[in-house]
Order: sequence, then C-alpha cells, then structure tokens
Amino acid sequence: MNKILIVEDEKNIRESIQTILSENYETKAVDNAEDAIKLFADENFDLLISDIRLPGIDGIELVKKFKEAYPASSVIVITAFSNVKNAVEAMKAGANEYIPKPFSLDELLIKVENLLKIQQLSNEREYYQQEREHYFGEIVGESPEIIEVKEKIKKIAGKDVTVLITGETGTGKELVAYSIYRQGKKHGLFVPVHCAAYSRGVIESELFGHEKGAFTGADRQRKGKIEIAKDGILFLDEIGDIPLDIQVKLLRVIENKTFERVGGNKIIYTNAQIICATNRNLEQMVKKGEFREDLYYRINVFPIYIPPLRQRKKDINLLADYFSKKLGNFKISEKNYKLLESYNWPGNVRELQNVIERAAILSETEDLRIDLAIGNVIIQKSISETKEMQDLDMPSVNNIGLEALLEQIEKKLILEALKNNDFNQTTTAKYLKINRSTLQYKMQKFGIDDKLME
Repeated sequence: MNKILIVEDEKNIRESIQTILSENYETKAVDNAEDAIKLFADENFDLLISDIRLPGIDGIELVKKFKEAYPASSVIVITAFSNVKNAVEAMKAGANEYIPKPFSLDELLIKVENLLKIQQLSNEREYYQQEREHYFGEIVGESPEIIEVKEKIKKIAGKDVTVLITGETGTGKELVAYSIYRQGKKHGLFVPVHCAAYSRGVIESELFGHEKGAFTGADRQRKGKIEIAKDGILFLDEIGDIPLDIQVKLLRVIENKTFERVGGNKIIYTNAQIICATNRNLEQMVKKGEFREDLYYRINVFPIYIPPLRQRKKDINLLADYFSKKLGNFKISEKNYKLLESYNWPGNVRELQNVIERAAILSETEDLRIDLAIGNVIIQKSISETKEMQDLDMPSVNNIGLEALLEQIEKKLILEALKNNDFNQTTTAKYLKINRSTLQYKMQKFGIDDKLME
C-alpha cells in the first residue's frame, strides 16, 4: 500500500484530505514542516502533499528536503490561487503538481492516483530493464522432462507458495521463475537478486534495505529488494551463497512476512512471493552446516528440477532453431544438427545460445557455421595465438564447456591486467578498454579479492 504524508496547517482541510485518501492509502498528517521532516527521516513516503504557506519552515523548503531524501517520490503542493508564483518556485524545487485553493477533493484524488501510477510505471521500467537486456522468451522444448517443468509452472502460478528451482548453471532457472510470475499475473514486480554477485557486506543491504547512517556511506534511507518486490515476486538466484546469519533473517521474511531495514527497528510487511534457485546441493550443504535446515525446508515447499541439456537431446535442435530465428534468417545444416547433438553441453542452454550467436557472427552466408563456433581445435588455436594467453594452462573445451572456458580466460586476463597496473582499477579499466564499473562487476563475478577494490 502506498504511503502519503499530508502537511497542512488548516485543520479542516488536513482532516478532509486524510479522510478521503485513507480509504486506499496509508496516510500520516501533520500541521507543520518540522514534524514532517522528522517523519520522513524515519519513514518512507511515496507521496508528499503540502501547503506552501506553513508556520516556520515553508512548503518550498519542505519540498526541497523531501526530494533530497526521496528523489523518486512525488510531490503535490497546495497554494492560494493568487500565489501562483510560489507554486512555480515549488515546481522548480521538485514538486510534480500543484492545486490552487479552493479545490475539490475529487480533483486531488485524481492527481494522487495519476502520480502514483506514473511512479509505479517508472519503477517497473527500472526493474524490467534486465528483461530488455536479457530476453525472457518462452520455454522451448518437447522432451518429457521439459513438459513436466511446464506443467509444474501451470500448477504453481498465482499461488503464494515458496518455490525452489534447481539445476545446473545455464539450464534456465530464471526463465522458469519469470514464467511463474508471468502466468500468475502478479500485480507487483518481478525482482531478481543474484546472490552470488554480492559480498557479505552488501547482500544484507541489497535484500533488506538500510536506514540513513546505518553504516559508513549510508547517507540516505534505501529500500531493499524485498520491500520493492511488494506484491510481486522476489527471485533469489544462487540462494546457497547467502551467509548463515542473513539466512536467519530471510527465514523470518518467509514465515512472518516481516523484516527490518539494516540499522532500523521498524517492522515492515511484505506480500512478495519468494522463488529461490540454486545449482548447488542444498541437502549436502545442510549436512555440512553450510545452509540452515529450517530455511531449506521452508524454501523447498514446491521444488522444480530443470534437467541439463545433455539429458534432453530432443530439445537441442529445437533450441538451436529458436535462437537462430531470433538472430535472422539463418539455416542449420543436417551435418551441424548432428554436431550439436553430439556435443555434451556442460554450459547447457546458455552455452548453446552463445554458440549460435557466435556462429551467426562467423557465418558469411545464411548457413550457420556451427562447426567454427564449437570446434575445439579452433578454440585452442585462438588461445595459443594470443600472446597474453601463452602461459595459461587451459583445460579442453570438451571437459568444462565453451562458456566456462571463455570465463576462465577472461578472469586470467583481468588478473594479469590488474597486476600489470599495480591493482589500480582506473588504469586497469583503461588498459582493458572497459568502464571502471564493468571491471568491478567482473571482479565480483569472478571472485577476485575485493580487498583490491579502491
């Protein structure tokens, strides 16, 4: 439920606004800016409604402070009709709308609804950015194993039950999670968290959010992914990488639907459905004391296992056709279909997609050069011809898969570049011709010691 702060010194107007808005929103109302500032220093508000003329700190200064604290939240200012100049100043300070006095409550309600709808769409655009960058397509396959996965998705979609998706890396666990979200027609967002990408000190804030001053660098309150997911789905990829102490807090979220931000003591409620995924054996981790047993049973209410591509050979060519059609009017010869079927695919569907994309780049005609994209001899030859890789002891592509092999090469090159540049990230990024933020992401991805971070 959206939260609205009302600041109006005229009691009748203040109470009338609060009465009509309280039917659909959580509201708090005060008669001065000082009390309002204290409130939004401790609580998160989606919308501020304020009169411009207030005792003490005026409405324009209040708008500035509110927008500094919550730049993504909206503001409506109320002003006397003869004081339009102040309204313009308030708009410059960050207000989204203004209403001249006298006004109808119906007019106010419409503006509130429109602003919150725009705000919601803005949040969706931010979190659907990943969907645009990484296309969530359909689940392709006719093998009995994939048909079973599709049936399980139909059964669980729309039901508020924790789901655990297991399978090797690259099998499509996030795609299955998103299919549950899409078929369930959730009102909230699909919010993915790739747990393995965050260090111990970051994952807690990423999940639960934090209060201003909770730790060094926390200069403002920040919502976590659990809070943002609201009535949607929180997808926790690689759940096995979450530290044990944070697993306790996550268990509370699942059981009680409540949590607190880091550095705070206010209880926050969530209706988010939680879907987890892992490529690790959580049962073995429980036996070793690396994963909480109680959490394991809470997330494993509805398990979905995605088999590796090598166990569903029937789907390989279907997937190859699907990916090739996305890239253009490419054709795959019978010889290359057999080549695809004969390969072990340790990187699963993700590796197959990468091979098809690489084949499209290498192909000079409409016939996809799968042989060039997948050939072990070509890969090994490319490695040996690169000066920086001459001393790398690389395994065969058939042993670990093309995707894993290329990742090993990339990690070694980044480490070598860091050493050659005295572990200075700025100069290393320039040397590698990538952004510094990209370098930091790759350091996290490949587990390069974050003590090297500047």
